[in-house]
Amino acid sequence: MKRILWWLIAGTKGGRTRSKIIDELTNSPANANQLTEQLGYDYKTIRHHLEVLLDNKIITQEGDRYGAVYFLTDTMEKNIQLYQEIRGKIKKSKTKKDR
Repeated sequence: MKRILWWLIAGTKGGRTRSKIIDELTNSPANANQLTEQLGYDYKTIRHHLEVLLDNKIITQEGDRYGAVYFLTDTMEKNIQLYQEIRGKIKKSKTKKDR
């Protein structure tokens, strides 16, 4: 899980967007339209990142494509502390680079 999270969040261009989606789903389940409104991204962008997170078993969905509601998987919920540590390390390194 550690390697997957590092790759999804820190190792790819869309990591920041995926991190924001994970943060939103940590607070409460949501569908793609709700995430689009909450995060201010284009619907297609949200759908793309949801697919990446689904493929990597970070999130799961209930319902069909357009009415689907997304949740963190049980595995991700068990590893939320690890995710937060990785996210914190990324923020610290970006802050140091900005100086």
